Amino acid sequence: MPTYTPPTKDMQFVLHDVLNVSDSDIPGYDELDRDFTNAVLDEAGKLASEVLAPLNTVGDKQGCTLENGVVRTPDGFKEAFDQVREGGWTALDCDPEYGGQGLPYLMSTAVGEMLSAANMAFNMYQGLTHGAYNALHAHGSDEQKQKYLPKMVTCEWGGTMNLTEPHCGTDLGLIRTKAEPAGDDTYKITGQKIWISAGEHDMCDNIIHLVLAKLPDAPEGVKGISLFIVPKFMVNDDGSLGERNSLSCGGLEEKMGIHGNATCVMNYDGATGFLVGEPHKGMRAMFTMMNEARLGVGLQGYAQGEVAYQNALGFALDRLQGRDVTGVQAPDKPADPIIVHPDVRRNLMDQKAFVEGARAFTFWGASMIDASHRKGDEDAEQMISLLTPVIKGFLTDKGFETTVLAQQTLGGSGFTQEWGLEQFVRDARITMIYEGTNGIQSLDLVGRKLAQNGGKAIMAFFDMMKAYIKDNAGQDEAFDAQFLEPLKAASKDLQAAGMYFMQNGMKNPNNALSGSYDFMHLFGHVCLGLMWAKMAKAAKGALDGGAGDAAFYETKIATGRHYMARHLPMTATHLKRIESGADTVMALEPEQFASAAG
Repeated sequence: MPTYTPPTKDMQFVLHDVLNVSDSDIPGYDELDRDFTNAVLDEAGKLASEVLAPLNTVGDKQGCTLENGVVRTPDGFKEAFDQVREGGWTALDCDPEYGGQGLPYLMSTAVGEMLSAANMAFNMYQGLTHGAYNALHAHGSDEQKQKYLPKMVTCEWGGTMNLTEPHCGTDLGLIRTKAEPAGDDTYKITGQKIWISAGEHDMCDNIIHLVLAKLPDAPEGVKGISLFIVPKFMVNDDGSLGERNSLSCGGLEEKMGIHGNATCVMNYDGATGFLVGEPHKGMRAMFTMMNEARLGVGLQGYAQGEVAYQNALGFALDRLQGRDVTGVQAPDKPADPIIVHPDVRRNLMDQKAFVEGARAFTFWGASMIDASHRKGDEDAEQMISLLTPVIKGFLTDKGFETTVLAQQTLGGSGFTQEWGLEQFVRDARITMIYEGTNGIQSLDLVGRKLAQNGGKAIMAFFDMMKAYIKDNAGQDEAFDAQFLEPLKAASKDLQAAGMYFMQNGMKNPNNALSGSYDFMHLFGHVCLGLMWAKMAKAAKGALDGGAGDAAFYETKIATGRHYMARHLPMTATHLKRIESGADTVMALEPEQFASAAG
């Protein structure tokens, strides 16, 4: 059975050595001293490793079952959910007015990584509830917030988002779910939604569904979508539960992974719903939920990479196979452990360099969300809006790739269920698809985010890169050569790609859109390059200052050098592909794709 060790030391390094959280001017960050964050992370780590991780294989093998309209979760899930709830882990960053602890979102992100790495399918139940909480907190009426949020904060009540229908996914303007006014400030919701994560289960007393639907007078397209609260059980004025609403789970999806999470077909048959916000403004509210969800999915991607890497490393240290070509390393054994072989080292270094860079990138993004929400920083809001599709798309692509590399490290054992690596591969795969496929993320990045507000955010990113390189140049020759020069070259590739879009995208939009996926990856590499430069500088500063645990900081610098030398140069390849334009991509007519068929 696979194991999980919480990477609390590395999290502390990112929080305090790289982000310097306790010195930040973001309200609430002054309370995040090392002792406090260490106490939170240690307790969350115990929950993740001792309670949730042992249930990961159980959830994968048992899955969820639907019996007479009731979804049963795997053995142990309900008891574990009670522990998570009773420990207050669902309420970390929620508003104290509704029973939350009011901690920064950054702390919720760090805890969320551990819970997701330990048991991704399980953590989705509270993750979806948290997203629904955010949407209602931002767009619900005072009455709605008082009625629903306290029980959602504690996860006594769950929450979902209902977007997709059998005939439409990305193009939500095509939805057919109807909302008929009932004449008493309620609406009758009728329609079918599919792929609803945590849509029905036995771990909460009630489930608050957020459902996109159209009013009778709705205009065409996404401008005609409204958002409704549709509770599984009606809620009485005194907060008690009333009668069952007219909704049901019509089936469970048979999925490649995340078997422990109930992915439901939800049928609404004249169910009572309550309008959230203004009519026809539902997409604005839903995007509040989706943007946080997309950062959370990026986190899921690298978290699966982290736990897969840990188990691949353990295997490589123990598995005996062949001899080191430079000389026997274990003379008392029949062979050396496979970690002595350069190709296995390459494999493990690729995994380690990605996961640690991705963690820093995601924590940095979470700090921008805090800056936006806690001090009204519009620049931070625009920057995280620009980077959200990169965090979601790049980190899940590379996270899945990392689980495959980890599986490969085990050779044939990685293909068997006994060792657990194949589950990490299957579970990670969905992160590239849900909350908007990664192709959609790249289109959002290039088609919308680059030009948003006159390109203010991307220009601010370039200015930040230039300032960082200028401010840190000339202080250390090795740092300049190994980190700043590669970062400068990568940043220039990113600027060149943006310039190509400006010069060629207007006259032929396909030139931009055909290169959008490469641009997302190019941007991702630059961001991880920036993170590694910052981590290497922090590690060098700690070493120069005589900090303890020199091996940790030396390892950090060596891992960063690997990323800068072996991965960051991919920006040149992505730029070359972007500059090839749309000619080859669009060369075939639709019928020509089948020309090789018999």
